[in-house]
Amino acid sequence: MKTGKRYAELLKAVDRQTKYAELDAIQLVKKNATAKFDETIELHIRTGCDSRHADQQVRGSVVLPAGTGKKVRILVFAKGAKADEAQAAGADFVGAEELLPKIQGGWFDYDVVIATPDMMGVVGRIGRLLGPKGLMPNPKTGTVTMDVTKAIEDTKAGKIEYRLDKANIIHVPVGKASFTEEQLKSNLDTLMNAIAKARPATLKGVYMKSATLTSTMGPGVRLDTVPFGA
Repeated sequence: MKTGKRYAELLKAVDRQTKYAELDAIQLVKKNATAKFDETIELHIRTGCDSRHADQQVRGSVVLPAGTGKKVRILVFAKGAKADEAQAAGADFVGAEELLPKIQGGWFDYDVVIATPDMMGVVGRIGRLLGPKGLMPNPKTGTVTMDVTKAIEDTKAGKIEYRLDKANIIHVPVGKASFTEEQLKSNLDTLMNAIAKARPATLKGVYMKSATLTSTMGPGVRLDTVPFGA
């Protein structure tokens, strides 16, 4: 793959054969985040799971201690008192059936969708639209709940979801390049420990085959997963 001069120069600082200790990896990724915007620091984990099997799915959510550094727009499907509660808790958009035509018309100006259980029949009608974008509410990630206040507060505090993609890789944000090393380490520790605990009981062999830390525009740095039991 052809790369630009900037990327090629940054790549010289990375030993592609080395699995870096956590803090060393963070320092190197921060150093290489030289774009003219605040790059997102991302974690990519290649697993030994097979997402075609229901008992090898990996999916969950976790609140990052230092947050994500991103303003999250929240849509809540709720009615009556729960809709009022969602508004009071700071949801950006709140509604019910009346939102369906707008979403079916291509409206996706939100990052997280939360729904009360009684609204899932309504949300299910647009599941084929929300699902591929990773926006479908799910009880496993706490986005289908009667406690909409907690769901909204957790999301604004830095709650993120992790799940396998079709290639059995987990892609998650760790924070921003402007974060301190301590903030990124705290977030990374929390993420790695949560994903390690989510190992499917039926999985045989290696769970985390590789883990790579990278910034939006920088080269990947391989992470040593041994400290996390992988």
